[in-house]
Amino acid sequence: MMNVRNAFDAPVPTVVLAEGEFGKTGGKTANGVVTHSEVFDARAVVDSTTAGQTAADVLHKPGAPDVPIVDSVSAALETAPDAEALVIGVAPAGGQLPDPWVDEIEDAVRAGCDVVSGLHVFLGDDDEWASLAAAHDARIFDVRKPPAEEALRVGDGSVDDVDADVVLTLGTDCAVGKRTTTFELYRSARDAGLNAGWVATGQTGIMVGAHAGVVIDRVPADFTAGVVEDLVASVAADADLVFVEGQASLTHRAYSGVTLGILHGAWPDAVVLADDPDRVGRTHFDRFAVDGVDTEAALIEELSDAVVAAVSTWGDPDTARDRHGLPAANVYEDGGADALLETVRDALGSSATKPPAEPSEGER
Repeated sequence: MMNVRNAFDAPVPTVVLAEGEFGKTGGKTANGVVTHSEVFDARAVVDSTTAGQTAADVLHKPGAPDVPIVDSVSAALETAPDAEALVIGVAPAGGQLPDPWVDEIEDAVRAGCDVVSGLHVFLGDDDEWASLAAAHDARIFDVRKPPAEEALRVGDGSVDDVDADVVLTLGTDCAVGKRTTTFELYRSARDAGLNAGWVATGQTGIMVGAHAGVVIDRVPADFTAGVVEDLVASVAADADLVFVEGQASLTHRAYSGVTLGILHGAWPDAVVLADDPDRVGRTHFDRFAVDGVDTEAALIEELSDAVVAAVSTWGDPDTARDRHGLPAANVYEDGGADALLETVRDALGSSATKPPAEPSEGER
């Protein structure tokens, strides 16, 4: 299990490596860390293809900061000399560390920066990287590293015993905003005074600052539900409301197994369904069509005890409501996350989702 909150004194001045991918789908981890992280305070982004611009220029999203984009780590360290961490926010195709990145990462380590890596290869397991980090008093965090074998178990339904409401974000496809929706719901809940926490199931969520997380695609299939149960229980020990990030979709022929494992491991009280209404074909799978909200919602309610509380849409919420007969909101619009949270709270109908009462005069 991974929790970078416990390893750092936030906010951490950070350089984000996003070479060639910032603002694109391939750079979604970098994009998320720059926009949302509660741990890493991005002071510079490294991407030679967008250098000279700012993160706000490239991301075009509400809340995106005016962080400068530069063409190298050395330039980033000149821009942000107080940087304490380097976040590797891109996992290149093929899973290997690109040769041109080696010097960049070495520059950061020699400057004393901790390295937080989303790569498929584990830098911390390499003797040369480990020795370099030790020589410069730096640490390496490989967030994709799976739980230790002794921590793996099959699901046993113990999540039913947690004393918290559990809300899972699922979707109609990959890359439809599940992690963003989960984080925005969590942030809105905290802003409303609720005792909320959240669970990540991907590397971006871990780097953004989930209270517990694991890169679920590195967990053997038989143990997915058990790992998610443990994650939910660990966050529920200190929270009344737990938001869980889902992956893929139940109707996705390539990835439905992990989706079902998360659904059964979290065993949520409510589900929010993320959807891009303009998407017809599945991302990276041209031969597969997107089945859509109605089919996905029916399967969720058939395969669990959860109610589908709302749709987190990329489009117009009124159109989504009319089309699917479900409450809908767009978290990318002002007030969208708050509206989505209100719908979730209505669906839960639980006192656990209410702020603590003000003490009476006699209790003060």
